[in-house]
Amino acid sequence: MAFVITEACIHEKAADCADVCPVDCIEEGEDQFYIDADICIDCGACEAACPVAAIYYEDELPEDQKIYMQKAEEFYRIK
Repeated sequence: MAFVITEACIHEKAADCADVCPVDCIEEGEDQFYIDADICIDCGACEAACPVAAIYYEDELPEDQKIYMQKAEEFYRIK
């Protein structure tokens, strides 16, 4: 499991989440930040640091935000 950055992050470029990540699994995309699920260690530091409450644990994603898990997978697949 991993954390997922959702809709509230779109066009939010604060980068607080990336700054606190101990394994550098957060990268900036064109319109938001993404978490690499293969690297994330589920520490939760990013969730606590997010200024717009856009980060959810994968199992706690609201139904209408699950598309952002797929969006992150596509971001890292294309890289």
